[in-house]
Amino acid sequence: MQAELELFQKLSHKLINDEKKEGVIKPIKAKNLLDVMDINLREESLGQNAFEALIEEVVLSTPRTSTKLFFNQLFGGRNSKGTLGELLAVMLNNSMYTYKVGGPQVGIEKVILSKICEMLNFGENADGTFPPGGSMSNFMAMLMARDAYNRQIKFDGVSEKMIIYTSTASHYSITKNAMFGGIGIDQIRKIETDSEGRMKSEALHEQIENDLQAGLKPFFVNATAGTTVLGAFDDIEAIYKVTKSYKNLWLHVDGAYCGAVIFSQEYKHLVNGVEKADSFSFNAHKMLNVPLSCSMLITKEKHNLKHSFACDADYLYQTDGDEYNLGKTSLQCGRRNDALKFWTLWKAVGTKGLELMVNHQFKLAETARNYVKQHPDYELYSFEDSISVCFNYKDIDPKTLCKSLYEDGELMVGYGEFNGVTFIRLVTINSNNEREDILNFFKVLEAYVEERYNAEITT
Repeated sequence: MQAELELFQKLSHKLINDEKKEGVIKPIKAKNLLDVMDINLREESLGQNAFEALIEEVVLSTPRTSTKLFFNQLFGGRNSKGTLGELLAVMLNNSMYTYKVGGPQVGIEKVILSKICEMLNFGENADGTFPPGGSMSNFMAMLMARDAYNRQIKFDGVSEKMIIYTSTASHYSITKNAMFGGIGIDQIRKIETDSEGRMKSEALHEQIENDLQAGLKPFFVNATAGTTVLGAFDDIEAIYKVTKSYKNLWLHVDGAYCGAVIFSQEYKHLVNGVEKADSFSFNAHKMLNVPLSCSMLITKEKHNLKHSFACDADYLYQTDGDEYNLGKTSLQCGRRNDALKFWTLWKAVGTKGLELMVNHQFKLAETARNYVKQHPDYELYSFEDSISVCFNYKDIDPKTLCKSLYEDGELMVGYGEFNGVTFIRLVTINSNNEREDILNFFKVLEAYVEERYNAEITT
């Protein structure tokens, strides 16, 4: 094991040094990957020198999500304290279904969840779990809502048309989860948004009434705290005023992207009313820069977790009672330890340190928006109180520009669409970035366009 640890350290140093020299790298074309890199598996073992050389090649050829030029996904950066927790979790190799095998790690998970329940003002009956990603957090919330609507469904299955409500700007996991949960895609109602991408509560109310008159069964409303493209926050208070009038209509807040605003005194108003929701989810691997993945689902009434997900297994649950046997409230059985990396970060910087990280990202977004506003070659499509900065540059097709920036190893940034307009989407979610890194993004973009597109025009 010592040799492998030394190799890991060597590769890590090389990666970090290369990241400083090259922010992003030219990708290997997918169709050529097996031809240019020897990743196929064979009967014979690989010699140590060849093995080390191949591992280095793989590491240095992988997209670099922690550099100053990566703005492509809703995560980015490398937090040293969180990375420490991740490495330790791998070394410890515990599964989180029982206290017998998890020990103090179970306590760490419970402490985190308890603190977040407190921050949400969810009350003394609240509890939560660490699902394997934001999509599965939403899935678990939908299953709890389904089973709370009809307690017999877990035994009998779905036998009536149950209706889901979410905005047209919400995450695509709602569609997948309707498939998985036996609800069906056709039972999803996509509610219109306003000009800034927020669900219209009056449209929600009208749709619910129409479905009730048609004899259908509304059971789940999904509000979003940070939509995938614009980073918009649905008005939870307004949505709750609608949902509270109906029996067994579950309100879930999908905060996978920006739910971490609960850590910020300055920005937590963006989720005002969250304490009235039945469940809430967020990803610490996004705004809090914890290594992938680190997702949490919180519910106001913990008996709903147990009703939907607890199953007896005498061969597994043998000690310490259900309160510390977390497999009774999770989606899967074997479950990696995603709590330790969040705990090492939180303990190291404190709640105030997490607040600074969140606030910093909004300040970076403000820097980007101001730059776009001040330069006539840009057009801005996003709004205040968002860490998604959406724009176009010089009427260049955003899909083409993002693709060529990626293929030429200049920048990694993606594009999005809202109200029929496609644009570049810059996310300022890497807390390691500073103001000059955001300005450098535009500098690199403009220099690239000047060189590539002017050259094309000239020729």
